[in-house]
Amino acid sequence: MTRSLASSGGDRTTLRMPGTTAPSVERLAFAASDADRSREALAALTARYPQVDPADADVLVALGGDGFMLEMLHRHLGDGLPIYGMHRGSIGFLMNEYRVDGLLDRLRTATLTVLRPLRMTVERLDGTTVESLAINEVSVHRRTHQAAKTRVSVDGTVRIEEMISDGVLVATAAGSTAYNLSSHGPILPLGSPLLALTPVSAFRPRRWRGALLPAHAEVRFDVLEAEKRPVSATADSEEVTEVLSVTVREESSAVASVLFDADHNLEERILHEQFAY
Repeated sequence: MTRSLASSGGDRTTLRMPGTTAPSVERLAFAASDADRSREALAALTARYPQVDPADADVLVALGGDGFMLEMLHRHLGDGLPIYGMHRGSIGFLMNEYRVDGLLDRLRTATLTVLRPLRMTVERLDGTTVESLAINEVSVHRRTHQAAKTRVSVDGTVRIEEMISDGVLVATAAGSTAYNLSSHGPILPLGSPLLALTPVSAFRPRRWRGALLPAHAEVRFDVLEAEKRPVSATADSEEVTEVLSVTVREESSAVASVLFDADHNLEERILHEQFAY
């Protein structure tokens, strides 16, 4: 059986299988982090529900925290396998509540959110190029006591000739409540076709607090005085050092598919965060 997704408007869909008119989930795969709570949950769930290999599954149930969920999303980028997280970690922004009972019913009524990652292309001092994908954000950050100096361009136009800061990042809507929010960047509604361009502790321009960009924009950071003021570039958890320039753009050829309980989806969580105090 081949997986398919029938759209219910924009990038929000419900899980549907070929030849059916109602949501259906038949085969589950499970994955757990190394934490004791996750392993205990794995044992409880696999004792209740038969499991199959992820290659044969309709849904992958991921047990852990947001870090583990990101790991699973990266692992399955582009293969169409929806991932349903159950919270066994610290924060759980990308996770659903953990319960053993009623899992199949929850999956049948879950909503699916399609996340489009960013592609980071790094040119290094030695002339080599490194590429990586980010679901949350791409960030550039100083590596020594000295502030980083970067030139910021958007779609080929220089917007900031020289920024002096601890760093700068580009965040997706899904990642806007992570590092971006802690750097005082804006929270983006999930359905918005936007990226957040946010400085990290900017010294110059002193009053610049960032920008909202269309999702199709290409952002480039040129590192000034790269040898004297070295920086690293990070796509989610993958870090590259000895950076000369970083280009960031939305990747349209690979998407991540995330399932949320119908009454507690990611869009509602992002909206809730904007009123938290």
